Amino acid sequence: MTLIIGWILLFASVIGGFILAGGHLIILFQPIEYLMILGAGIAAFVGGNSGKTMKATLGGFGTAIKGSKYKKTLYMETLALLFNIFTRARKEGLMAIEEDIEDPHNSALFQQAPTVLADHHAVDFITDYLRLMVSSTLDVHQIDNLMDIDIETHHQEASLPGTGIAKMADGLPAFGIVAAVLGVIHTMESVDQPPSVLGGLIAAALVGTFLGILISYGVVAPVATNLEHKVNDSTKYYQSIKAAMIAFMNGYPPQVSAEFGRKVLFSSDRPGFQELEEYLKEKK
Repeated sequence: MTLIIGWILLFASVIGGFILAGGHLIILFQPIEYLMILGAGIAAFVGGNSGKTMKATLGGFGTAIKGSKYKKTLYMETLALLFNIFTRARKEGLMAIEEDIEDPHNSALFQQAPTVLADHHAVDFITDYLRLMVSSTLDVHQIDNLMDIDIETHHQEASLPGTGIAKMADGLPAFGIVAAVLGVIHTMESVDQPPSVLGGLIAAALVGTFLGILISYGVVAPVATNLEHKVNDSTKYYQSIKAAMIAFMNGYPPQVSAEFGRKVLFSSDRPGFQELEEYLKEKK
């Protein structure tokens, strides 16, 4: 939603300023310039990326427009889920959570966290490492290292759409110059026309440079930045889960393990100590 607000403010400022300065909107309507700039940008993007990256990038535009799901409510719900899992494992033994791990969608514990349950990546991450805790001979240091590798892989994969969009944004000003140069070439071959006609051709050529820069820095680049922030939020979310699980494996009580997970979160969305404690008591 903030992305759409930013676009509205952008065009209101730029186009509004142009009108206030006495400019005429009709001169900005240059479909051929749009075709050359956007077409060249998309062509370069297609040529420089795999099908997997292009598919992820198309989904990235939709993700950027949506609001972030990584909010305090999700963090509290996740920490409460981990707290309840740790509490059962501590009281009844690790084997007591085996059914919850194998079929989380029919688990009473996971059903108390519907937002988490709807995210199959988060569910897989939690259940995979709980499964290792229950059934493997790996020690805490090995699982800690494996989690780091897993989170880094997730971060790299999730960054692909933002990286592709950022590179597209970097190329659009240059394609705007290409369109402007072609417009100047067209103008030069029309020197036999009257000044009023030449003035319109030069203005149309300059629109190419204007469009390339505006679309790059005002429309496309903010999408890449928005996605970058969401990827960082996602990575921090998994780091919080990791911190809580590693703390539990090191022998800390469920309440303290949840506190480890809480402290990893960014301060802007981190629940307070008392706030989380009351929530855990409510969800226990």
